[in-house]
Amino acid sequence: MSSSTTDVVTIRDSEGVRLLTLNRPEVLNAFNQALWLACRDALAGAAEDPDIGCVVITGEGRAFTAGQDLAEMADPSAFATGEEPGYRQLMPVLETFPKPLIAAVNGVGVGIGLTMLLHCDLVLMAREARLKAPFVSLGVTTEASASLLLPATVGWQEAAHLLFTEPWVDADTAVRIGLAWRAVPRANLLDEAMTLARRIGSMPVRSLVATKSLMLSARLDAVRAARSREEAEFERLVGSPENQAALRAFFG
Repeated sequence: MSSSTTDVVTIRDSEGVRLLTLNRPEVLNAFNQALWLACRDALAGAAEDPDIGCVVITGEGRAFTAGQDLAEMADPSAFATGEEPGYRQLMPVLETFPKPLIAAVNGVGVGIGLTMLLHCDLVLMAREARLKAPFVSLGVTTEASASLLLPATVGWQEAAHLLFTEPWVDADTAVRIGLAWRAVPRANLLDEAMTLARRIGSMPVRSLVATKSLMLSARLDAVRAARSREEAEFERLVGSPENQAALRAFFG
């Protein structure tokens, strides 16, 4: 077993499995620039490592992830250096990740905490966990190709309900509509995810990669096109009066 820790991500490799833990529990593992980039690097490294056959992603503490760090979104100096937003650097890695990817949703998953699940191959949720897609109420729009993948996964009407009314989705509902594969007690979540990942990781890695490549190839062009459209709309809406009002309300 090997492990390493950055300020925002913990990585542990064991028996052909990389466990990637989002590690900003003080802000419910909200994604800032550092976390986007750390996840990008951890996944890219796993993709290239011949000893890794499967990756599990989970969150430290009581949340999976609360989504985009809104304090960073509200800060006009956050990208004063001209660096490309970390979301745009992670997504090409996530949407083409060549090996099986399992999400172990240990707590609330908001925004990207829901939409990234559409790029995972298997999703296990703690029974106490909940998901939400609060894009419209923030005065923006969806991300991570969810405009394509969410209707494809749960059906048009379920997707419309999730995006337009922003309900909390519990684990049993997530399983019923296809957002998750299995709901398990929180105490058993990581053990079950790692057991499944070790079973997958024990398979021939080249065969896993070839199989997932075939699965991804059927949708990749459409996924990239959907994300491009979403990013254009997001840029148009971010900073709008509705978005600014939502951020002011959030920060009280």
